[in-house]
This record gives sequence, C-alpha cells and structure tokens, in this order.
Amino acid sequence: MTVPPTPSTPPTSHRAGSRVTRRGLIGAAGAVAAGAALTPVVMANTGSDAAGSDTNDSEPGTTAETFPKTRAKEATGETPVEAAFPIGYVGLRWAGTREATGGGIRLTGADGATGTWKSLSGSGCSDSNGGALLISADKAAGYELKAPDGATGLRSLAIDTTQGPKRKVAVPSDTTRVRGVAYLSRAAWGADESLRFKPDGTENSPTAYYPFQTLTVHHTATANDDPDPAATVRAIYQLHAITNDWGDIGYHFLIDEKGTIYEGRYSGDDGIPAHDADGKLVTAFHVGGFNSGNLGIALLGTLVDQGPTDAARASLTRLVRVLTRFHGVDPQAQVTYTNPVNGTTKDVPEISGHRDWMETECPGEVMYGELTTLRKAVAGGR
Repeated sequence: MTVPPTPSTPPTSHRAGSRVTRRGLIGAAGAVAAGAALTPVVMANTGSDAAGSDTNDSEPGTTAETFPKTRAKEATGETPVEAAFPIGYVGLRWAGTREATGGGIRLTGADGATGTWKSLSGSGCSDSNGGALLISADKAAGYELKAPDGATGLRSLAIDTTQGPKRKVAVPSDTTRVRGVAYLSRAAWGADESLRFKPDGTENSPTAYYPFQTLTVHHTATANDDPDPAATVRAIYQLHAITNDWGDIGYHFLIDEKGTIYEGRYSGDDGIPAHDADGKLVTAFHVGGFNSGNLGIALLGTLVDQGPTDAARASLTRLVRVLTRFHGVDPQAQVTYTNPVNGTTKDVPEISGHRDWMETECPGEVMYGELTTLRKAVAGGR
C-alpha cells in the first residue's frame, strides 16, 4: 500500500454526475495499439450520481441488486477497540518498520469471550516505509493490538462489509468482458461510489491518464481460502479510499481464487476498464512514485508459501495477455519506466512484481517466482 504521485498538471476528470458507465469490448483487431479509439458497447452502471449516492432505479441494460453498506471504525495505538457492528476485517497500518515481528491481535467474540493472541505475519502489499495488513476477524465484537517491534503510528480500522444496511445498485444485466475475458464491474462487486467523493461532493482523486508502460503483479496478503472475496474487495476499497485517503481502491484489477476478475480503480465513463476512450491508463495507487502508466493487478490471498490457484493463474494469464496485446508490448521485455509526472526512471521487466520496484515481500515469494512462467505463457499465446 503506497502513496500515489502528485500530478504536475491538473488531471482530467470525468463527469462525476454520470449514472451509466460505458465499458467496451476490445474486439477489433485494429484496436490493439496504445491510444486506439474504442467504441464502448457494454453498459455498466456505477450506482452513483453527482454526490456519489446510490441509485434506486435500474438503468436500461442493468438489473437492480442490493449490497450491504460498508461500516467502519478507526482507532490509533493499542487501546482496545469495540464496534457497534460485527467486525469482518481489521485493517492495520504502521510506519517505522516493514516487518510485523512482535505484533499481535486478540479478538473479542460476540459473546464477550476474549480469544488468544495471534501473531501478525508479513507486511502486506506495502513498501519499505511501513507495513499494512487486512486481517479476517470473523464477526468479532472488538479487538486488542500489540504493535510490531519498532513500529510507530499504529492505526487500525474495524470493517464490516456484509451486515450493514442494504443499498440498491444498478448492475449490468449482461456479462461485462474485455475481448472475451469476463470481469465483474465495480457495480457488480458492490463498490460504493460515494467513497470516491469528499464531503463537499468533489472527487478525492480525480482521474488522470497517461500512456501505458508497464504492468505490476501484487498479492493482497489477505486470507487464503476466502469464503467471500467480494466482501474482501469491498474492505480493501474502504481501507484504500478512506483510511489511506487515496479516494479509490489502489489496483486496476483484482483476481480471486476462483479466477473471478474484479474491476478496480474507477476510470471514467468511456473506454474499457482502467483506461479512457483513447486507450490511456488511469493512474491508480499501487507502487508509490511509479503509478502513472503502470497497471496494477492484485491476486487475492497470501502467496508467500503457496502459489495462486489454477483458476486464478489462468485468469491472470488471460487478462495479462489481453492487456499486453492491446498495448502492443513484449511481455518478456526489459524496459525503462519513466514517470511522466516527475521524470523518475526505473529499469524493470515489462511484467514485474511489486518487489521489482521497492523493498516489499509483495507479490509473495512463490508468486514472484512464477512471474517468469507467466511472461512465457503470455508470450506463447500471442
């Protein structure tokens, strides 16, 4: 979890008041070069109006579905936390050290019983300036924390993404696809578009677009064998958009263990997911200092001691193949990334892991070791 660069010029913002988001199929063989004009043909409702509130009526081509409103409670330090809702996840963030050595969490059950201390492990998808984790809490009533050794500025967030008040969202009636690869639109996984807006109604992180240069693979360092990955995606969204103050989820796409692909960072009302109508990439928040022109895909789970499932691996390969074909790049190339905002350069593989950019365990030891195989598989299917 890293901090996005600050554009040197005012970013281009899409009209916040649009209720219907267009999502195109990359179908034409001629639309494979970066910057190619695309004709959007799939309708996907964002479920928001100018203030980011939910829609109550389904738009043409959509079906009204209900999702729980996310509830959250922030805390600092090691003071015990209690919440007025069942806690599905506890988000943690700290500075001073990347390691979680010495850190721990103890949950309080709904019956008031105090559980045992459990060690924190890893540092999540975070950089060398600190750690960040999202821990499953199994509907706990509260928790206590021990800060990792050497950690400063410990912050926590109790999150409920399954039991909150229901809200209606207009979800595309037809499957949304990118050149044959199915994905869940933001509306379809229950993204609350109001989280992208400040109290005064302005967009927290207006969309900015730059030509594609590289693609970076992450893992979310969340629980494996996740019974409700969409709820986890909503929790990550809350943590990134509000707690980290990024105004949105940090990745362009996420993939769960069943191989389901989730649309991430909001990219406007035209074009394909993660892009504008001219094929430029929306800036997200996944590799601090190197975000513009860098597309981020996160695999749900912890891939330190195990690799992705066969389904997740297959979806990742298909998605990366589509994206590299669209942008006309060699998936096995070494490239020099140049930040279009400040000119900073970095030599990285065209398809990289988070740790190629900075000191982090992401995307996990095993997944990082699979990147060579991923590049070959993507290139072999071209």
